[in-house]
Amino acid sequence: MRGACDGGIASFLALALLCLFHTSCLADGKLKCHCDICTDTNHTCETDGYCFASTSLENDGITYARRCYDKVRFFPAPDYSVWCSTNSTLRGPGDMEYVVACCDHADFCNRDLRPILTPNDDSGGGPYFRLADYLERVPPGGDDATPAIWKVALSIAMPIFAICVVVMVIYHVRMTRRRPRDSDDSQEAPDRPILGGVTIRDMLEMTTSGSGSVGLPLLVQRSIARQIQLVETIGKGRFGEVWRGRWRGENVAVKIFSSREERSWFREAEIYQTVMLRHDNILGFIAADNKDNGTWTQLWLITDYHEKGSLFDYLNRSTVDTNGMIRMALSIATGLAHLHMEIVGTQGKPAIAHRDLKSKNILVKTNGTCAIGDLGLAVRHDVITDTVDIQLNNRVGTKRYMAPEVLEETINMNHFDSFKRADVYALGLILWEIARRCNVGGIHDEYQLPFYDLVPSDPTIEEMRKVVCTDRQRPSIPNRWQSIEALQVMSKVMKECWYHNAAARLTALRIKKSLANYGAMEDLK
Repeated sequence: MRGACDGGIASFLALALLCLFHTSCLADGKLKCHCDICTDTNHTCETDGYCFASTSLENDGITYARRCYDKVRFFPAPDYSVWCSTNSTLRGPGDMEYVVACCDHADFCNRDLRPILTPNDDSGGGPYFRLADYLERVPPGGDDATPAIWKVALSIAMPIFAICVVVMVIYHVRMTRRRPRDSDDSQEAPDRPILGGVTIRDMLEMTTSGSGSVGLPLLVQRSIARQIQLVETIGKGRFGEVWRGRWRGENVAVKIFSSREERSWFREAEIYQTVMLRHDNILGFIAADNKDNGTWTQLWLITDYHEKGSLFDYLNRSTVDTNGMIRMALSIATGLAHLHMEIVGTQGKPAIAHRDLKSKNILVKTNGTCAIGDLGLAVRHDVITDTVDIQLNNRVGTKRYMAPEVLEETINMNHFDSFKRADVYALGLILWEIARRCNVGGIHDEYQLPFYDLVPSDPTIEEMRKVVCTDRQRPSIPNRWQSIEALQVMSKVMKECWYHNAAARLTALRIKKSLANYGAMEDLK
C-alpha cells in the first residue's frame, strides 16, 4: 500500500463508503417505506430519511432491494447524502455494479422505483460515479454553483483521506508484528488477506470505531459472503451445517441454515447485530447472506472461527487444570453477564437472554477462554414497554438443560428476569461439565453430559420433569472436590445456580464476580 491508498485498499474504501445503507425496520421516523426483508412488519419500515430502491449486478445476476435509508447513514453531512443526488451507476469491488434511487415525497414511494443500470464505460466519461472523475469535472472557477460543489467534494475527500491514514497505520503496525498462521492449510490461500493487510477485524474496528455497534454495512457483508470458499464440514445440527471457510487467507465459520429454518437464520442475524453486543466472550459475527442458486436458497451466517471447536467437543478430548477451569468458567459467566446486562444510552444495548445455553453452543478460543454462540432462540427486553420480544419459532431449548420452571411450564413469559434465571440454571450445569474434567494430580472424571446417569441420551420432557422437578435431583458432586479449593469454589457456585426456586439463584454478574475474586486471590499467592 502506497500513496493515496491505491489498488485493493481503494476498492475496500469505495465499498465501505458506498455501502452505508443499513436495514432498519421500524426505526424512529415518520416516512413509511416498502422493505423487502422486513417480513415481521408486513414488509414495512419507517425512517427519518429517505425510502430507497437499488438494482445491483453481480456474477450471479441482478438483485433488487427496497428499504429505508436513515439520516444517521447520510454521507457526507447529517442532512445531505451525495448518494441520493446521483443517478449514476456505482461500482463496488470486482464486477459488482449497482444504482440507487431515493424518494421521500410519499409513503411507500419506493415501491415502484426500479433504478436502471447504465452501460459500462471505462473511459471515465461514462455514467459510473468515481470520486476522482467527480472532482475532475468540477472546474476551479465557473458559475455560482461551483463553490457549493467544491464544498461537497471536499466533504467527501476529507473522510476518505482520514480512512486512508487509519488503514496505512494499521497496515504498518500489523506488518511489523505479523501473527502466525491460524491453520496448516497454507497452500489454500495467502497467510494474510489481499486487501493490503486489512483483515475482517480491521474492517470491523474501522466501521464500529471500537464501540461494539452493529458491524459491517450490508453490502460489505454480502461482498465478503460471496468471496468465501467452503473448506470442510465441522458440525451439524437441527438448523443445518457448520463449515470452515476461507476468506482471503482468513478462516471463518459458516453456519448454513436450511430454507425451512429461515426464521431462525433471520432472528440469529438480527440478535448478533444488536448495538453494543460485540464482546470477547460472545461469538464474533461477521456477515449474513442468502445465496440463491436457482434451485434452492442457502442461508449463511458467518462468524469467527475457533479451531478448538465447541466446549462439548473440547471437554470430550481434553482435561483442564484448576487455572484453566476457572478461566473457562469466568469467561462464560462474563459473556452471559454481558448478554443479560442492559446498557443505557443512545447507543445502548437491551438486555438479552440466551434460552439455549449448553456446552455445544459455547466455543473454546485458543487462549483457553470461551465465547457464547448460537443466539437463534435469544430474546430481548424492551425496557420502555417492559415486554419480551419472543419470536414465533418452531425450535425449543435443549431439554437436558431446561430449568425446572421451563419443564413445568410455570415460567412467567412476560417477566424478562425469568429467562435470565433459566440461563443461570443452564450455566450451573455447564460449570459441572467443566469441573468433571479438571485434572488435579492426574485424577479427573470422564466427560459426561448432565444427568447422564438418570435419563437416556435423548430424554423426553416428561423424563426430565420427573428427575428435575418431581425428584428434584441435580448432577452428583464427588466428595473429593471438597478437598480441592478451586473445585470447592466451583461446587458452591453451581449449587447456587440450580436452585429449584428461580429467584434464589445467583445472577450472571454475581457469578462473574465470585469467580474473578477467586482468580485474583490465586494470582496473589
